[in-house]
Amino acid sequence: MKNIYVFGSLNTDLVISAPRIPEAGETMYGSGFMINSGGKGANQAVACAKLGGKVYLGGCVGDDPFGTYLKSDLNGYGVNTDGVRTVRKGSSGTAVITVVGGDNRIILDAGANAYAGAEDVDALLASAKAGDIFLTQLENEISVVGYALRAAKERGMTTILDPAPANREIVPYFRFVDIITPNETEFEFFTGKKNIRPSAQTFFEAGIGCVVVTLGKNGYCCLAGNDLICEDCIKAPVADTTAAGDTFTGALAVKQAEGKPLREALRYANAAAAITVTRRGALASIPTRQEVLEKFGF
Repeated sequence: MKNIYVFGSLNTDLVISAPRIPEAGETMYGSGFMINSGGKGANQAVACAKLGGKVYLGGCVGDDPFGTYLKSDLNGYGVNTDGVRTVRKGSSGTAVITVVGGDNRIILDAGANAYAGAEDVDALLASAKAGDIFLTQLENEISVVGYALRAAKERGMTTILDPAPANREIVPYFRFVDIITPNETEFEFFTGKKNIRPSAQTFFEAGIGCVVVTLGKNGYCCLAGNDLICEDCIKAPVADTTAAGDTFTGALAVKQAEGKPLREALRYANAAAAITVTRRGALASIPTRQEVLEKFGF
């Protein structure tokens, strides 16, 4: 198996469930408050580790109790955090998450994530080799993410981009991306259309070889060349959709690291995400490789 290198955000998630979103000026009672480690970088790194990958994470945390806990928590899941830098006199990234009817609304303060730079990318990828997997997202400075994609590509790595939150500044760096995994909202944001087969041409023309569109409760569709692969979502009782997309992308990265065929990798990712939505929280909701095997047989 090849190594997986993840560059991205690390946050502390403050999560609460509510019967509905409050109106302006309204105070209401919620329930089930939790404090979890999160951030798309951390989520995807943990997904890769729990699902069987050897993972190295790069990014920044603050010089505060949240930052200390984040690194310790990630280490406990098997993620190598030697590439996670502590920003002195800085606060860690924080996400305030309200869960309503199984769907989440998120307010994010980047905190120390805003300080992650090219030097952090170089430190993370110092030991990377051709054929290794590089995975990133857009919760860090876009120019730094773009630098990371280019640096990974120059090393001969397979690059995977989760383009969330959607930002057009990343478009010039698409030429360094092998696989992109937008959800349906992000797909429309970048292409201006919802129809997947013709609209995916926007990504192909930019140099991306494989487009995987996650469709929430409707599963996913993947276009690689002329091949269109679509699969329905595996039906499961939804408790919280937090980290479901990150689990999908992390699982896909693991199977890429194993050299498995794309169709098999997508089926595995779909199964892992189906388990994630049945649980609350971010990292704790991500299944292990053994759990996917026991529930779905692969």
